[in-house]
Formats: sequence, structure tokens, C-alpha cells
Amino acid sequence: MSDTAMELGGRRVCVTGLGVSGPPVARALLERGARVTVVEGRDDEANRQRARKLRELGAAVELGEVGLPEGTELVVTSPGWRPDAPVLVAAADAGIEVIGDVELAWRLRPADQVWLAVTGTNGKTTTVRMLEAMLRADGRRALAVGNVGTPVIDAALADGPDRHDVLAVELSSFQLHWSATLRPHAAAIVNIAPDHLDWHGGMEPYAAAKAKIYGAGTVRVVNTADPLIRGLAETHGDPAAPLVGFGLGVPRAGELGVVEDLLVDRAFVPDPRTGAVELASLADVTPAAPHNVANALAAAALARSVGVAPDAVRTGLRDFRPEPHRIAHVATVDGVDYVNDSKATNAHAAAASLAAYPSVVWVAGGLLKGADVSDLVAAASDRLRGAVLLGEDRQRLREALEKHAPHVPVVDVARTDGGAMAEIVAAAARLARRGDTVLLAPAAASMDMFTNYAERGDAFAREVRALLD
Repeated sequence: MSDTAMELGGRRVCVTGLGVSGPPVARALLERGARVTVVEGRDDEANRQRARKLRELGAAVELGEVGLPEGTELVVTSPGWRPDAPVLVAAADAGIEVIGDVELAWRLRPADQVWLAVTGTNGKTTTVRMLEAMLRADGRRALAVGNVGTPVIDAALADGPDRHDVLAVELSSFQLHWSATLRPHAAAIVNIAPDHLDWHGGMEPYAAAKAKIYGAGTVRVVNTADPLIRGLAETHGDPAAPLVGFGLGVPRAGELGVVEDLLVDRAFVPDPRTGAVELASLADVTPAAPHNVANALAAAALARSVGVAPDAVRTGLRDFRPEPHRIAHVATVDGVDYVNDSKATNAHAAAASLAAYPSVVWVAGGLLKGADVSDLVAAASDRLRGAVLLGEDRQRLREALEKHAPHVPVVDVARTDGGAMAEIVAAAARLARRGDTVLLAPAAASMDMFTNYAERGDAFAREVRALLD
């Protein structure tokens, strides 16, 4: 049991939500003797099935219009629930503690379990996957958890052969908002750009939520390219804890960086002022796009903070395979590369993707969620060969292109039916020339035309492969 462990036997605990985190949280609480009531606003068949299973285990479940259950002593909320949800407001007004699934997992974890945590607007999943590969290459019993398949609560409390000594934990701003005592051994903010501002109420509270990853004693790993992140680490983190930078330039003492084609550590060495150690080469990073090299350096800093050997960092990077729909090469057709980065659902992610290629036919559009794309288009203007626009907010992208890249030919695809992607890919193929990259990096969410970004990426890849036929 951890040093922040909590007694749950007989306590009345309300769990909000029956999504990804709700059921495993309810099960963990029930196993520890809590009296659990789960509340969920959506009364549909999927939630009724989840409710039946939890009722069989002893939980009470309320679906539909629900309030704070009488006698509640603690609320564990799903991360997506906004602070202004009536149940959470009622708990706060009554002085009842509200925590998230990650905070609960932290309080219940074994005391000797090490957490290495990652947050950021983009690149979190890639970074924790790289970190997991490095840890395993070093012989550690490690697992990447969070928004990467395994709920944090399940991984933290696993026992026997499923127990892991080190967790590489991906944390969203929502999860961090609901955390209070979290103290990872080391933590990294890989980048920060405007996102989820409606949920947090602005950029300042969004950034402050991210900064909660730097707990007491946590080694603060920061992106040297972003002074905001360093400022957050200095103002919100523990000033007595090490501050370690990572970036694409030559590293100074206390940093990880790049020297020619080598990834180099000048932080976790006996004398950072005079010493350095080679960790890997750019060729070991797949793909070696600038933002992905930064992800690799962040993962390496976290791994090195727990003594992972340099050779294991290299092996881990070589073993790592990117998640689907993240700057994934689909095919080369008539000398044109086609790349699927459907996961680039905001401007910051799309900018990183565009910066990786010198001559791009850009496939973009969808739901911009109120984001401004002017800076994105202006920065990418010189590398755009053409653009194919899709989705509900494509007109805003067209306006930005007309203003900041008037030389770029634009094809506007208005249709939104199942055949739209065939038209989109065909239009991109007509614009592209040998040596170009047709890049799906939409800078927008997908739900106007697709179930999710994965379905959008699959449709793109399917139509690209059809070109080969």
C-alpha cells in the first residue's frame, strides 16, 4: 500500500461515468469494501449492460437524470466530466472530496511501484510507448498505461504475474485536474498548445492542470523549445527536484539533445559539466520527424532518471513501432509518398507533421473546434504544393490559405458521404508531383464525417492503396 493509501471499507463512494475508467474504478472500490454508487447521465443499451455487470458485483447504479447520492463521502469522477457537472458541483458545495481515477490509483498503488508520467497537447502516447520499450529493453517489468489500452487503476493494482514495477503513465489535462497528491518519480510535459480550452476555461487553467504532473520530489523534464513549460516547472514544480531539459539542439549541462546525428545525454552522467553519453542515432527513431525526435528525447530522459542503460534506450527506440494513424507511411505511388497522420486533430499536431516534409499536398479539414488556423497555414506556406479540403470547417481553412498562401492551388471537396475519401485522394494525386508527400494531417476532429480519427485514417489508406491497383 502506498504512503498516501486510503481506508475504503464501508465508505460511501460515488463514481461518475460508465465510460472507460468508471467500471474498473468501481470494481477496485468494491474489492476494497467500499459502498459504491455509480451515476451515469446516458441511459442507453451499452450503459445498461455495464450497469448490470456492476450491480452483480454489488454496486448501485443510477442511469439518466441523477444527483449526488445521499450519504456520499467521496466522489471519484471520470476524467471527461466537467467541473460544472451538477453532481460535482453538489459535492464541492458539500465539502466532499472529488478525485479522478488516476488519483485513486496513485493512493492505492503498491508503495514500491515507480511512476514515470507524460503529458502534453500532442505526442503523449508515442512518448509513453517509447518509454515502455526502453524500460523493457533494460529488463524492467514495465507497462504503458492511460490512454493506451490499459486503465491506470487496473495496472496500478495488478498482482502476481500481471504486476508491473514501473508504469509509463500517459496523463491528460482532465486527469491531472482531478489529481491532488500525485508525485511521479519523474514527469515530462512534451509540449503545450491551446486545446480543451472550453473544458478548462482558458489557456492559463489548462496549462496549470498540465503542471500538476510535477509533484513534490518529481524530476521535472521540460521541452527546452517552450519557455512556457520551463516556467510551469519552475513555478509549479518542486524547486528542490532536478530540472532536466530536452530539445533538438546541442545539449547543455543538465539536458538531452542532438549532436550531429546522435541523441546525447548530458544530464544523467557523473559530471554533466564535462561528460556526455551517446544514447542512439537519428536513424534509430521511426519516423525521424523533428517532433518525433523530441518525443524520443523526452522518453529517454524519463528512462535515464531511473537508471536505464544507454544501450537499452537505443534498443527500445529500435523496437518501438508507432501507433496507427500517427505520421504513418501508407504507400509510394508514382514517386509520391502518401502519409496518414489522421491523429493530427489540432493545429499544433498538424504543424509538427507538416514541418517534417519539404513539399506537401495537404489533406485537411473537419471540425476545427473553434481553433484559429492562420498561424498554422502561414508557417507551412513555403512547403505547400497544394491542398485538398474536406469537412464542415473547410471554408475557414480556405480563407486562411487565400490570405497566407495564395499561390497554393486548393481543391474543395464538398461531399461528406462514404465516397468522399476516394474523391479527396484522387484530387491530391492530381496535384502531387514526383518527390511530393500527400499528407493527411487534418488539424481538425473527424466526427462531422467519420466515427473517429481512426476511421478517417483507414479510409485514406484504403483509397491510397486503391491507386496502386
